[in-house]
Amino acid sequence: MMGLTFWFRRFSENNAVAGLARLDAIQLQQMLRTGQISSLELVDALLEQYAAWEPRVGAFLNFRADQARDQARELDRRRSAGADLGLLAGLPVSVKDILCTVDYPTTCGSRMLRDYHSPFDATVVARIRDAGGIVFGKTNLDEFAMGSSTENSALAVTRNPWNTEHVPGGSSGGGAASVSAGICPLAIGTDTGGSIRQPAAFCGISGLKPTYGRVSRYGLVAFASSLDQAGPMARSVPELALLLEAIAGHDPRDATSAPNEVPSYSHTIAEPLRGLRIGIVPDHFDAGLDAEVDAAVREALGAFRARGATVREIELPASRQAIATYYVIAPCEASSNLARYDGVHFGHRSTERDRTDESPLARLYCRSRAEGLGAEVKRRIMLGTYALSSGYYEAYYLQAMRVRRLIRDELLAAFQSVDVIVGPTTPAPAYRLGEKANDPLSMYLEDLYTVSANLAGIPALSVPCGLSRSGLPIGLQIQAAPFAEELLLRAGAMYQQVTDWHQRRPAA
Repeated sequence: MMGLTFWFRRFSENNAVAGLARLDAIQLQQMLRTGQISSLELVDALLEQYAAWEPRVGAFLNFRADQARDQARELDRRRSAGADLGLLAGLPVSVKDILCTVDYPTTCGSRMLRDYHSPFDATVVARIRDAGGIVFGKTNLDEFAMGSSTENSALAVTRNPWNTEHVPGGSSGGGAASVSAGICPLAIGTDTGGSIRQPAAFCGISGLKPTYGRVSRYGLVAFASSLDQAGPMARSVPELALLLEAIAGHDPRDATSAPNEVPSYSHTIAEPLRGLRIGIVPDHFDAGLDAEVDAAVREALGAFRARGATVREIELPASRQAIATYYVIAPCEASSNLARYDGVHFGHRSTERDRTDESPLARLYCRSRAEGLGAEVKRRIMLGTYALSSGYYEAYYLQAMRVRRLIRDELLAAFQSVDVIVGPTTPAPAYRLGEKANDPLSMYLEDLYTVSANLAGIPALSVPCGLSRSGLPIGLQIQAAPFAEELLLRAGAMYQQVTDWHQRRPAA
């Protein structure tokens, strides 16, 4: 109990639980290493936080307290025996329920896979375990990661810890809520068009979409294979660096995995950046941007200038077509990837039977997909199937791929004259639950500032940079050249050294 005694003395809390839940992963890691707390004490403290917050926010789809405690006991036993536990050594990490795990179902937030149990761990999950991390439950998401609010989950509703009448963002809304509420210090999300960065912005935490290929996609259930990328979520940038270092690196089981060496992000994160060159895009500050978000982002640019950064305007004209381009390419890839969920190979199989002239197999396919897939998933499958169909392929998909190349070339050219591009993560703070549920186009526009990074395959980071008058978080997006995560993380840490937005917490 030495760790609890230490916490009582240092923070004079009524109990150690509230105090431990407010610590970040770097602080917790230090306390675990020095024996001030055990892994089991930490897990028990976070289980108390889970009991207090989960009924209000609904961050998790599957959670097993006994399993988390068993993992913690084993890590404590190995630590006592002098074993090297790895980079994460006893830190709990929640995992988005689109990454395969042997010990939890992998549902993708869909009725189609409600009862699916993977026979293997995704590479990201295996690396968390190898680094001594504790898999702390599977978090909610928009079905098959298709959405920007987590309202498209077929299995649960997740709410924003800052205001439970508002969405947490999506599709990694459960992971963002788990970190924001203090249930878990670290989380793994996935980002296809902003699905790490947008919920990070809405929930007042930090989130990183790595370069495409930096983190293995093996065991990540595919939405859009050329866009999907797993990445870390946490309160602060140094924590992102720690988790990225644990999960990044080449994986021979993923043909798109890059062979690039992984820097020691957790050690270089504090190195100062001198003469940082920042680019801003005037289009990101047009009439569609909420006034409070505009003000917060401009204030953040002032903080960078105060640290010696220079700011200049750059033009990215092709990126004006990013939303249209993304919403052709992503549905096309989804149409192909989700064809396997037919009631025979994978997923839900309909038990309804009727007499029609249609073949029994075709009827089984139709009923199984109608029952197993939600409205947004069906919408995207139909859009993609249409765009790939004969007579339309060249007009839509092929043209979108050409524009995608223009967007990437334009961004790569921009990084010849600036180090990072800074702007808003989202057009406005988190909206109310149900506010955009019947307006898909309005929902798609939430990705306005984020999809270009996925189309170009570059890394992008969101960090908290303010609060609206109604008390909702505002996010700042920072983008960098391919495989420049080290620079990107140092830029984010540079900002957080002079601001405290990442230290703010939702009211209990």
